[in-house]
Amino acid sequence: MVLLMAVTSCSFTTKTFDDPNKDKLLIDLITYVLERGHYDAKDVDDDFSREVYKDYLNSLDELKRFFYEEDIKEFAAYEDQIDDQIKGKELTFFDLTHSRLEKRMKEVKEIYEEILAEPFDFTENEEINTNYDELGYVSSREELKERWRKQLKFSTLAIFYDKKQEQAGVNVSSEGYEDQDLDGTIQNEDEDENSAAQANAEPKEMKTDAELEEEAREATRVAMDEYFDFSEELERKDYFGIYINSIVEEFDPHTFYFAPQDKDRFDIAMSGKLEGIGARLQKKSDNITIMEVISGGPAWLSDELGEGDVILKVKQEDEEDPVSIVGMRLDDAVNLIKGPKDSKVTLTVKKKVLGNIEDVTLTRDIVEIEETYAKSAKVEKNGRAFGLINLPKFYFNMEDYSSRNAASDVKQEIIRLKEEGMEGLVLDLRNNGGGSLKTVVDIAGLFIEKGPIVQVKSKTEGQEILEDKDRDILWDGPLVILVNELSASASEILAAAMQDYKRAIIIGSDQTYGKGTVQNVIDLNQTVRSNEYGDLGALKLTTQKFYRVNGGSTQLEGVKSDVVVPDRYSFIDIGEKDYENPLPWDQIKPAKYEIWDGFIDYDEVIEKSKARMASNAQINMISQNAQWVKTQRDEEVYSLNFDAYNNDRNARSEEAKEFDLISKYSSNLTFESLPYEREQFANDTILEEKRVRWHKNLTSDVYVEEAINVLGDINTNNIKKSKLADIKK
Repeated sequence: MVLLMAVTSCSFTTKTFDDPNKDKLLIDLITYVLERGHYDAKDVDDDFSREVYKDYLNSLDELKRFFYEEDIKEFAAYEDQIDDQIKGKELTFFDLTHSRLEKRMKEVKEIYEEILAEPFDFTENEEINTNYDELGYVSSREELKERWRKQLKFSTLAIFYDKKQEQAGVNVSSEGYEDQDLDGTIQNEDEDENSAAQANAEPKEMKTDAELEEEAREATRVAMDEYFDFSEELERKDYFGIYINSIVEEFDPHTFYFAPQDKDRFDIAMSGKLEGIGARLQKKSDNITIMEVISGGPAWLSDELGEGDVILKVKQEDEEDPVSIVGMRLDDAVNLIKGPKDSKVTLTVKKKVLGNIEDVTLTRDIVEIEETYAKSAKVEKNGRAFGLINLPKFYFNMEDYSSRNAASDVKQEIIRLKEEGMEGLVLDLRNNGGGSLKTVVDIAGLFIEKGPIVQVKSKTEGQEILEDKDRDILWDGPLVILVNELSASASEILAAAMQDYKRAIIIGSDQTYGKGTVQNVIDLNQTVRSNEYGDLGALKLTTQKFYRVNGGSTQLEGVKSDVVVPDRYSFIDIGEKDYENPLPWDQIKPAKYEIWDGFIDYDEVIEKSKARMASNAQINMISQNAQWVKTQRDEEVYSLNFDAYNNDRNARSEEAKEFDLISKYSSNLTFESLPYEREQFANDTILEEKRVRWHKNLTSDVYVEEAINVLGDINTNNIKKSKLADIKK
């Protein structure tokens, strides 16, 4: 069974091997599998070696706060030798870098303790540049200490600012700008309410700036102590995992080594249940970031967490102080965040879009994958009924495809919506990162009579056309598909096929994610006859590319929307083209297919929609907000002078208020659950609450509103009407 994997960035954090002989065996196995199984295997030569060298050192010391220039000169002797070390199963380069990093980290621990022993002067006019790519490596301990001094002062200044705001009665977090990747502002939406509460509270003793500075500096010291405490727990085998993935990711961004525990986590995710707050996490640099908020889970129900948010601290309900997870290993952070059902956890979170810091308290629960399955709603506008199906992923049971899957669920929802008299259908694939290839073909077949859906090309088996061979059409009426920059892989196949057939109108971002590759997960334990080292883990390997029926690839270019509308991701680099080492775009011979002839005004409807969107005030405001967020994210130089810092923070907050109207938008559409769901509400109030929340969000969704407008514009031309009696259920 082929699995189209969504794009993820995993961190090797599992302590599963520390025997050099096992390390050598792993390198041997992985390079063997890569060379023979990868779709576009690279030559492991000097050029390859230089790329591994660069990426590996960047992984070890991305912010250039540990290694010296003299270290890099010593490492450089191996810059074009890593290929030879791989082939010879030599570990000299890895052992050298690992031992040197441990030494430098011990030195830095002494340095930050020296720095934080003395007060910072926030009246000085100096700046910090956070563009670490342009920084060189330091040449002396004095230079290294100065680099750390500015970073620690920056962190302390953020905390000092928050403490002064709190003392003045402004409701802010104690974190402020602690993270180095500043991309937003602090919003004080509850400022008036908080000020009133402060007025009625007992007067507090005012602390001097010197006292507040000392408290802020101590908070920074505690955070650094925690970071180094956890860093010291990392073992040689953890760093070896980083080394291995620096090698395999040179083949393409989606080829990745899973240590045994990472593979176990993958299997658990496929089993159907997730325990904890209902969010999937990833680690990038020092940050634990929310990769996905799972529908129906505590995080989703709170409506306070979103994709891209960074979790900074975690506090248990029986603890007084939170624990910083900045720089913590992913497994340890996950262990802090998850916990028994009904227990509470408070997360200090830096929001992705505006950069504000918030404390979010969640009650843990067991999250059923059921809530990430397809769901539908009846939409009414001016007395006309339409249908909307949200498909978060192309799910299936790896052990038994005949059991519940995305295709069977979408089919059932269409049948139910037809019974409600829908005149047009919206299929929402936004944020859908992919899944099963077979379900794509089956779903596409619900909308066309028959024909090719996708072409697949592999290294060993050549080109194959996957077709819908069932002549039945379940839905032959108007169809709109919603996509965005995070619609990837399987989502792109379906959108591309419907676009090529002119069967649906695609509304969304300028282009989708651009992932046109297929991965298989190879169990490395199955590649050896005997194994004395225990579980070897698995390799996620790119084995195929897929192509549209018109012959073009979705790799890098994605699917271009028929009607392009901006969203919050419009100016942020998040697609396949923004990764290192993506496979190239190409094209093959088109398949034979017939354009859908059911719509007589396809192009006219697209032009009408474009005109509406160009004059839509809500869309224009969203575009302005997206550009503003991009501007904040691109800032690299920050003042370490309090007055300048204070002015900047206040200015950002005022600018952010201009976009408050985005969240207050409401369309004239009404949404309701289908009869079968309404019957369930009597015994499942949680499900009812979830649907009420979903419908409320849909009411303020300008993209769904436009999709319904488009459906209303489409005329049909003597197309065959499916009858429920003829449907093979």
